[in-house]
Amino acid sequence: MKDKKKLIINAVIAVAVYAVVMVLVNAGVLSRQMMSLIIPICTYVMLAVSLCLVVGFLGELSLGHAGFMSIGAYTGALVMIGTKNLPSLVSLILGLLVGGICAALFGLLIGIPVLRLRGDYLAIVTLGFGEIIKSIINSMTGITGGAKGLSKIPLNTTYRNFTVVFILTMIVIIVVAHLVNSRHGRAICAVRDNYVAAQAVGIPVSKFKIMAFVVAAFLAGMAGVVYAGNIGILKPANFDYNTSIEILVMVVLGGMGNIKGSIIAAVILTALPELLRGAADYRMLIYSIVLIALMLFNNSSFKKMMMEKRNMRQSDKVRKEGV
Repeated sequence: MKDKKKLIINAVIAVAVYAVVMVLVNAGVLSRQMMSLIIPICTYVMLAVSLCLVVGFLGELSLGHAGFMSIGAYTGALVMIGTKNLPSLVSLILGLLVGGICAALFGLLIGIPVLRLRGDYLAIVTLGFGEIIKSIINSMTGITGGAKGLSKIPLNTTYRNFTVVFILTMIVIIVVAHLVNSRHGRAICAVRDNYVAAQAVGIPVSKFKIMAFVVAAFLAGMAGVVYAGNIGILKPANFDYNTSIEILVMVVLGGMGNIKGSIIAAVILTALPELLRGAADYRMLIYSIVLIALMLFNNSSFKKMMMEKRNMRQSDKVRKEGV
């Protein structure tokens, strides 16, 4: 009953957000600058939620998410270029499927050997993977355009349609949320909470680590296709380690293992630099100060929540002993 009520509340919030944005767009209230931010915000929400599965729920630090995004972006863009004579929605769906599958395959190939590592070692290897992918794309001038970029991506209105992108964003959020709340999701969280204990009770740790990694890579690939369809030109420099760190900051700022927090952080961190563009030289200074303040607030809120949970456990223990 509680889960059903929570599902209804989340659905109402999603519909309300969509309705508000559509009303603002149709009424002409949003400026041209704000209009241009709608699709990028959805894209970074997809990236943050997908990375939250690995960093927040699996508990592994990955710095190669931009690599999976670039694989999805380039393969999806090539598919959309090759199918430009088909209906735009069909071309987009094919691009999403091919881009997501290619990113997932790379996630599987990288995940099998790499996920034997943990902590800082995993972060270093995934960071290297992202840079290798960028270098490969940079060298494939005949296919990807190299440093000049891939520039023949059709700028169809379907690729920039807020309704289509919003539905894709909701699909990504629903997939991650349902996976986390499923039996497999509980096993993934068990691996995060206590690696040794999870192995001791018979949970196939490697299987669930690779599963989370592959699903996150697939969703990041889909987000890359949306990014490609919106921006119209792809360059390897757009997918460097700074992009991976930016996505990771969204997950950390939103709270580890908090899907709603990742969504809110993605919205804030995507919109804030553009909203502060009028501040000229002080833009990045203000952005940094706001980011630090949000991190401090998030840390204090987390400590307060953990303190409340500990007090509740102690109260339950005292009550049971009293009985």
